[in-house]
Amino acid sequence: MRKCKLGRSGIEIAPLVLGGNVFGWTASEATSFGILDAFVDAGFNAIDTADVYSVFVTGNKGGESETVIGNWLKHSGKRAQVVIATKVGMQMAPDKTGLSRKHIMQSVEDSLRRLQTDYIDMYFAHQDDPQTELAETLATFGELVSQGKVRTIGASNYTGIRLKEALTVSAQLGLPRYEYLQPHYNLYERAGYEQDLEPVCMREQLGVVPYFALASGFLTGKYRSEADFTKSPRGRRMGTYMNPRGLGILKALDEVASRYSATPAQVALAWLMSRPSVTAPISSATSVEQLRDIAAAARLDLDREAIQTLDTASTAAA
Repeated sequence: MRKCKLGRSGIEIAPLVLGGNVFGWTASEATSFGILDAFVDAGFNAIDTADVYSVFVTGNKGGESETVIGNWLKHSGKRAQVVIATKVGMQMAPDKTGLSRKHIMQSVEDSLRRLQTDYIDMYFAHQDDPQTELAETLATFGELVSQGKVRTIGASNYTGIRLKEALTVSAQLGLPRYEYLQPHYNLYERAGYEQDLEPVCMREQLGVVPYFALASGFLTGKYRSEADFTKSPRGRRMGTYMNPRGLGILKALDEVASRYSATPAQVALAWLMSRPSVTAPISSATSVEQLRDIAAAARLDLDREAIQTLDTASTAAA
């Protein structure tokens, strides 16, 4: 299986990243362990999580996903085989949010403890923090890199302008720069990334690991009408996609999937993998069966006709 380098960091990952947002939420610890084992056994190595997963679930306080992954790392002994990405910056509590030095320094220790590791391979600024100077945030990340607690840093949910500003500050002050970006990008959501962020990533040679690669499950094809919205906790989001353009994308996915004897999810992920700026998409699974389905996307090489079919449907008016 091919490996992809993330920017100038030297870190290499396989062409699919496992999303850990479901661990401790819709996947129990035992199920999560099975998914993680199957993922690594299939030849993949990058696992994405965040401190805030899953504070949005009633009864949770955040850190549940990191805790599950940490328990798996201890149980499996596979720390050296995987690349762990986690994030800081979203609100864990009213007094625990943002990208100030104080909050980052406390948060990284909390994440390291939950993950049961002494270093984080990829540490994301989960969202921009306009209340904190970029220099303060980047200098703090630089301290963590110097201490060996973080190998490299990245950004998520930044605009193109702010990403360029951050890269400029790093260059001017001799600080570590964001080497990779985690944007919202998939076959349905294209314009924001392609128009605003992709030019920056291509020019600066940043690694790109898109989240919501399957549009919260819409691009798997399991949501075809409002009656399907109860199929999962994410079903409430499907109204955003259930329009003529969205249904046209599903039709194109079905057509290409039939040609390749594949599933719509595999085709949607393979389309992202074919994009010249994308390093590896992030996708989660709540069962080993789902994991095997999405993992097969790494073996799917779409031809020009298939990509054109998907591009035509996904750029149509809503």
